[in-house]
Amino acid sequence: MKKLEESRIIAMAPNASAISNAKKLCDKGAFLRLWRSADDTLYMGECKGSGKSNYTVSVDFIDEENPVARCTCPSRQFPCKHGLALLFEILKEEKFEECEIPEDILAKREKKEKSKAKKANEEKETKKKSPSKTSKAARTKKIKKQLEGLDLIKKISSQLLKVGLSAMGSISITEYRDIVKQLGDYYLPGPQVLFQRLLLEIQAYKEDQDKIHYQTALECLKKLRAIEKKGREFLNEQLEKNDPELTDNTLYEDLGGVWKLTQLNDLGLKKENARLVQLSFEVNYDEASKIFRDCGYWIDLESGEVSYTANYRPRSAMKYIKQENSNFSLLTVPVLTFYPGGVNKRIRWDAASFDKIESSCCKKIKKHAQNIEQAVKIAKNELKNILTNNEVALLLEFEKIMFVKEENMKRYILVDKNERMIELKHTKNKVFSEDFYELLPNECLENQVMFVKLFYEGRNIYAEAQSIVTNDKIIRFGF
Repeated sequence: MKKLEESRIIAMAPNASAISNAKKLCDKGAFLRLWRSADDTLYMGECKGSGKSNYTVSVDFIDEENPVARCTCPSRQFPCKHGLALLFEILKEEKFEECEIPEDILAKREKKEKSKAKKANEEKETKKKSPSKTSKAARTKKIKKQLEGLDLIKKISSQLLKVGLSAMGSISITEYRDIVKQLGDYYLPGPQVLFQRLLLEIQAYKEDQDKIHYQTALECLKKLRAIEKKGREFLNEQLEKNDPELTDNTLYEDLGGVWKLTQLNDLGLKKENARLVQLSFEVNYDEASKIFRDCGYWIDLESGEVSYTANYRPRSAMKYIKQENSNFSLLTVPVLTFYPGGVNKRIRWDAASFDKIESSCCKKIKKHAQNIEQAVKIAKNELKNILTNNEVALLLEFEKIMFVKEENMKRYILVDKNERMIELKHTKNKVFSEDFYELLPNECLENQVMFVKLFYEGRNIYAEAQSIVTNDKIIRFGF
């Protein structure tokens, strides 16, 4: 019988309702018959449908790390609720009759293998060939067009600085929105989104005169100026090489470049057999780009590096892109790929195996924690780069959480064994009950490790709590 973790099934689901509906099918005994192949690579079931005929459901484990669910129902979800329900039947170790693998499944396997071999051969041949003169010329033309776009950004940002952001209330939003659209013609989607974010803050300031919008707008403008200067240097260096090529410079992505997995691997940004545990998960929406981002923060058990996965879902394509979910398993990743970055790099992988998180994993995680002085030093060094987001995710060891009452508010202070302190605070985007800490068991509030995001507010650095790691479990404050 195939061994499965519930967290793995949840990770495969297109959404939470599909999981709920799948469990309901199992509870009401929707499967009339269950089969499995002698080699445990295929599981099948006959499931009651909403129409006259029943559905034939299967899950193919020939590629164990990437099982394929199929169903004869008309659903466009993948996997559908019937496929997920079959996985739950396997999880419950229900009795499956032994059967032969159907011819159509064998044909699909063969077709998939041929397609995989063809793709591998094409990639191999592509690597052998040197870039054509046409591709070099196209890349050079694109860089020159980007430089023209940076000239436009310099002109606009200089105008805004000349007017002064203190006069934001009188700025014509319509005029600048037209300019933002123009940036799309210069292959600069990164600065285009940043400019759109600036306009949103200016619009918000016009409406309520809140200083927070003024400060955020100022930060956007600073980033635009920085990306214009640094981006120009980077692109000119590429042109001077007379053979523009990809490098691991983060400016490639800041300007709006999109990395392919093969490109990152070719640059050597990869690690084999990485063991990862997710420390937190969140879903955010960016109004400027109109994109949802499903973000998971992971720790490498051996190196202690904290990285993140990002699944981008444009609002216009919500029904086509599956939302990712929290993961509560220990993952072993054959090939882990990194994006260029700083302390917290973005990571990706094609396949992974799932295991239960044992107490030994939690103890390993705790050993990678920093004291408050070390963590603040790392954060300050990272955040001095204006193009980084205002957050650094790290593990902090602490001796206690101190509660301080001040008139009508409470402050929560993290204190380490060296008596160094940092205040726990939450950003405006988070909905969080400040009394949450007081509801935690006492053993979680002393001599443990907290996963936090360090960020600047004014001139001070604060810590936003994400989860607590004890000797045998991870307690998350969100998803």
